[in-house]
Amino acid sequence: QVQLVESGGGLVQPGGSLRLSCAASGSGISINAMGWYQQGPGKQRDLVARISRGGSTNYADSVKGRFTISRDNAKNTVDLQMNSLKPEDTAVYYCNAEVLTPTSSRLRSYWGQGTQVTVSS
Repeated sequence: QVQLVESGGGLVQPGGSLRLSCAASGSGISINAMGWYQQGPGKQRDLVARISRGGSTNYADSVKGRFTISRDNAKNTVDLQMNSLKPEDTAVYYCNAEVLTPTSSRLRSYWGQGTQVTVSS
């Protein structure tokens, strides 16, 4: 069974920073791309940042230059460093991973439980 566990959300003032972390676990898994998505109240879940196994990244235009995604393939972790936070960054942030398991011949998408980020003075 694959599990993604997030940590690091919270309340921060505009202009502040937060670092989100996500750890994936499961017996015999191999992880392809990993990413972070955000979902504001009444909104759809949108991509924030994504990183391939080889380290290639892409970001939503709204976070370019402010957020940095990184991963540790040996530990199956992905982090999101968020700087210069704005009130419009307020959302639940979800970790996502494309995972190949010993019992499946194709990649499946898995999600964490979400962590709340609130940017407010």
